[in-house]
Amino acid sequence: MTARVIEILFTENAGEPLLAHPSATLIAGKGIVGDRYYAAQGTFSDKFKGTPGLEVTLIEQEKIDEFNTITGLNFSTADFRRNIVTQDIDLNALVEQEFYVGKVKLRGIMLCEPCVHLEKLLDTKLIKGLTHKAGLRAQIITSGDIAISDTITTN
Repeated sequence: MTARVIEILFTENAGEPLLAHPSATLIAGKGIVGDRYYAAQGTFSDKFKGTPGLEVTLIEQEKIDEFNTITGLNFSTADFRRNIVTQDIDLNALVEQEFYVGKVKLRGIMLCEPCVHLEKLLDTKLIKGLTHKAGLRAQIITSGDIAISDTITTN
């Protein structure tokens, strides 16, 4: 199976629901144009200031489905507050690796672990069930546009 983007999500202001977009412009060293972290207004902007950990986040659709199945809950992809929802790729394997989303080159920085803030927003315990399954923080190496259905490649 080919790894691909199945959803692109972002919002301009911290705390607001993430909205689905058919495409996005990613700027190296900055983030997704129009996203709260691009403007340094996100919840964790101060915590990660000066690091590439806030440029873009990814999460696997399979991990969301697994969490919902195990817990009996029905959270949407947007509820997990990651920018790019992927299919058919192991994001954990991309820590410290370079990869492409479409023609945009990214570098996996660290796992995007679940946090107390997300638990509060969703009003449910999720840290234990999503530890090492909640996605990847990535740095944008080359600027460009991405879109739904773009392939994700590691070479």
